[in-house]
Amino acid sequence: MAKKKTTKKTRKSTPKPPSAPALDDLSFDELQREMQRREREMKRLVNKRDRLHQQIREVEDEIQSLGGAGAFGMTAGGRPRRRPQNESSLSEALLKLLKNTTMSVTQAADEVQRAGYQTTSASFRTIVNQTLIKDPRFKKVSRGQYTAK
Repeated sequence: MAKKKTTKKTRKSTPKPPSAPALDDLSFDELQREMQRREREMKRLVNKRDRLHQQIREVEDEIQSLGGAGAFGMTAGGRPRRRPQNESSLSEALLKLLKNTTMSVTQAADEVQRAGYQTTSASFRTIVNQTLIKDPRFKKVSRGQYTAK
């Protein structure tokens, strides 16, 4: 019984750049040619980089034209995204709020914003919950109910 030949599939590898000769063994003329070769290669790579940057800009423009956000840290309108600056941290604001009182996470999230804490987070309640769990200055009274120690 004859065995079937199996062919092994190999991945295409990217071409490796030509290896540079050892510079200390080259003559002056050979060194000049090597420097010229490297300058040509550098110019080729810089041009390739510039073409890729242009393609990225075109894709970002297309994304924005469809109503999506552009570059990281930018709004859909192309303006830089700004984080609100608060006078105190979320922990400090919650500490003031929960002193001598008990609230649920949802109530605490709503009340801290009413008290002036600014956020753009879509999941602010979750952030408040994590803060209440992790900060040792808060005490869990019962399920979902917290107070300041």
